[in-house]
Amino acid sequence: MKLRPITRNTPIRIGDRDARRPKGVPRKDALKEKTKSLLDRITELQERLYAESKRPLLVVLQGRDSCGKDGTIRRVFDAVNPQGCVVTSFKKPSDLELSHDYLWRVHHAIPPKGAIGIFNRSHYEDVLVVRVRDLVPRTVWAKRYQQINDFERMLSENGVTILKFFLHISRDEQKARLLARLEDPSKHWKFNEGDLGERALWDRYTSAYRDALGKCSTPWAPWYIVPADKKKVRDYLVAQTVVDTLARMAPRYPRAGSAVLRLKHTIK
Repeated sequence: MKLRPITRNTPIRIGDRDARRPKGVPRKDALKEKTKSLLDRITELQERLYAESKRPLLVVLQGRDSCGKDGTIRRVFDAVNPQGCVVTSFKKPSDLELSHDYLWRVHHAIPPKGAIGIFNRSHYEDVLVVRVRDLVPRTVWAKRYQQINDFERMLSENGVTILKFFLHISRDEQKARLLARLEDPSKHWKFNEGDLGERALWDRYTSAYRDALGKCSTPWAPWYIVPADKKKVRDYLVAQTVVDTLARMAPRYPRAGSAVLRLKHTIK
């Protein structure tokens, strides 16, 4: 079973049932073994990408509070060399960022050639929380879907490969994870009282996500819905898609020229 990108003909299924383990995903030991194999492959392909230093890969992670963005970064991208990986976490905009257009801070964070860049939240906050919380008028945020598509097309035409994952959890699973943060002292720091206010707006966020996924999944920057109630399933599906994408990019180690190769005879 592999994730498929959202297309114009794809139903946007993000109900509670859609967050469960999908059919076709390996079970237990087989899942662990296959995930390890995928992570080993990511290590190999990322080294080639870094050595080649011609193109970057941008991975966007979005989802509701406690959907597992941090866990996905930790478990899937622990396989890469930190020298070739840049993680950016988008929080509430600073005064400086608010003094510019909403894409300004995002463009600054696009990974350089040869790197994998990971966005923990992203420019999509400006059609999600901004919309749900009525931070700007509809006449403003409604224009942003096309602006985002144009921005991502520009990145793509300049060599950036883009993958976008919506980590989809159910209402019950989010409740369990929020409670776990309160019950475990080592996770108290992760609990934010504001998460409860966001949870109360579940249906409004569902509508906002449905529009973002449907309007902004393009051939140059596809969205993937990841059933994320089971963490190991989530990691496997994300890793599989990253491997497939890097394999299509086919990065190669640079070849040394004949003049450089002749130097091996001078080494004593």
